[in-house]
Amino acid sequence: MDRIFTVEEARALMPSLLERADEFVGLRGDLAELARDLREYGTSEAGGLPEAKALEARLDEILGWFETHGIEIKGVSPLLLDFPAMLDGVPVRLCWLEGDRELAWYHRDDLGFAGRRPLR
Repeated sequence: MDRIFTVEEARALMPSLLERADEFVGLRGDLAELARDLREYGTSEAGGLPEAKALEARLDEILGWFETHGIEIKGVSPLLLDFPAMLDGVPVRLCWLEGDRELAWYHRDDLGFAGRRPLR
């Protein structure tokens, strides 16, 4: 069964989430640049295939942390994360999008991101 968060429980995870999300975004950019250099030139100042594999492994570790804590990964570029929750008896997802510095949005399960609304 999926974990159901209260708003308070989800917000309590935000410092750890933000730390990992910031690292994820930086590593994702590093990997994109390294991969492009390797494709285009066969070499890169950032390294080679071993460095690319190490970046991929760390990105997977970070994604695993989210999943282990019951946070759903909806996208990785941009990073989009949902916390399953209930608001006023309605199933919702507390929604965090890359660039947000707090958990301030939700959407009903049946509407998805298009139904995103501010938390009150």
